[in-house]
Amino acid sequence: MSETLVNVRYMVGDVQVSVDWYVGNLGFSVQLNAAPAFASVELGALRLLLSGRTSSAGRPMPDGRQPEPGGWNRFQLIVDDLAADVGRLRGRGVKFRNDIVVGPGGSQILAEDPSGNVVELFQPAARG
Repeated sequence: MSETLVNVRYMVGDVQVSVDWYVGNLGFSVQLNAAPAFASVELGALRLLLSGRTSSAGRPMPDGRQPEPGGWNRFQLIVDDLAADVGRLRGRGVKFRNDIVVGPGGSQILAEDPSGNVVELFQPAARG
């Protein structure tokens, strides 16, 4: 198994809109863009596979269920200044499911991509 890259697949409503959102808001770079079916974007060791309805991942399951975007599973991006990033992203029109939540391990907030998939932004608690 390759240990250098982590792949996460998200079903999306519009591949190009999703590519633009991840590149423009979170700094991902495009590795492959085969919109409207599929695109691959990367940030560090994370490869995010954005699959539309016409991709192989969008095919119905044997029981008839259709893969769809949204839900609560997510990947987490570690940030240095959560409040500043949230302010910048809100200024760009990014939607959030909640306000910043503070816990013993740090602070987090859940952003939604254009298809309703969740991205967690997390700032670890200061250790001293």
